[in-house]
Amino acid sequence: MVKMNVNTAKHEGVRLGILGGGLSGMAYAYFSSRIGFNTTVLEKNVAPGGLMRSIFEEGFTFDTGGSHVIFSKDTDVLSFMLSLLGNNRVENKRNTAILYKGRLVKYPFENGLSDLPFLENLSCLLHFLYARMWRKRNAGNLREFFYSSLGRAISEKYLIPYNEKIWKMSIDDMSLGFIGRIPNPSVMDVVKASLGIGSEGYVHQLFFHYPRKGGIQALIESLRDRVQGDVLTGFEVKRVEKESGEWVVSNGSVEKVFDRIVCTIPLHDAARIFDVPQDVKRDVERLRFNSLVTVAIGLEELNVKGLSWMYIPDRDIHPHRVSFPSNFSPENAPEGRSSILAEITVKPDDPLLKTSSDEVASIVVDELDRLKILSKDKVIFKNVFQHKYAYPILDSNYQECVERIRVFFNRMGVELVGRFAEFKYINMDDAIRNVANHLGIQRISEYS
Repeated sequence: MVKMNVNTAKHEGVRLGILGGGLSGMAYAYFSSRIGFNTTVLEKNVAPGGLMRSIFEEGFTFDTGGSHVIFSKDTDVLSFMLSLLGNNRVENKRNTAILYKGRLVKYPFENGLSDLPFLENLSCLLHFLYARMWRKRNAGNLREFFYSSLGRAISEKYLIPYNEKIWKMSIDDMSLGFIGRIPNPSVMDVVKASLGIGSEGYVHQLFFHYPRKGGIQALIESLRDRVQGDVLTGFEVKRVEKESGEWVVSNGSVEKVFDRIVCTIPLHDAARIFDVPQDVKRDVERLRFNSLVTVAIGLEELNVKGLSWMYIPDRDIHPHRVSFPSNFSPENAPEGRSSILAEITVKPDDPLLKTSSDEVASIVVDELDRLKILSKDKVIFKNVFQHKYAYPILDSNYQECVERIRVFFNRMGVELVGRFAEFKYINMDDAIRNVANHLGIQRISEYS
């Protein structure tokens, strides 16, 4: 990994080009510009943000790349994110559920066992206790990990169908790299949940923050306002070459020259704009990812039951998650109205990506009406958004491919940073901490 140490004098005046203006790119621009770099972000879209873009239409605010909320176990990162928003934020207590066989089960599933029919509750508890008694420490794949950590019943009722639905692959092919994002509840908490005694999982996200105005893009705009450098939008990088020790970046008509390059764009796009040999291109092509379709829905009624978001493991329903932005902030919908955002993961070649927006919206509205999540005669706004790069797939091949790709770019002196440049599944707080690590920054809050 190409790393930069925090030494302002050393970096003073160094022309740094950052390819891509998603969260990682904007965070890198923010921090690097504060430690002396002459920083420029090159972003192909009309606004920075990537998956953290928001739209504002007919009084509604929607996050087009799926609902993002602000929480973290990393108090240093959390403090930094909140400082960016200042007073433009609200705090919410999570009220989240899983729609299982037509009933709402408290999230996470193992903390809502008492919401299940008695025999299913008992089955989940007994399988969980058995698994913990004979826990297998060296799981060979994610299925084995689920079985040994949470038991067969919880795994097969929720964890396996939901994960196979969102990742579009067999659980047996999923890398153990996902383990860091899987709950590890205590035996006592699960027993309490089975008995109907309140217990909470994922307590670090029990309370979350969200911008009062501007959607999640407010966080990106706050970074942009504080970058001590240039953020050039509408600049699609088409070629990057090294000439006489300098990096020349071109969009086909305009060239920018830098001393150093940071790449936060997806590896699949980077392989096309850098001079990449065939063996590295083959490794890039082997990296799999899922795309995302989101459906924004506005309702002419307050009809969202106070929920934050809901998971839907049913494979016959397109959305895997439905969130309720109007419950995140009162500014997300006009008074007396509410909003829903449905998220659908798809493979990059899924026919849904070629289906008209009107048809996709109608399909999703009909499904949510059938599930009684909304009444379709109350729908007054619909819009559909697509994101080609949404979720990197950590299958059994990705690690060795990524390592060879990383070695190549490292030898060129190009730093790879971010979810799709490093090809790892990271959330907002992880992305910011990851950028700080690349720059050798330990205390992020010192740069607020």
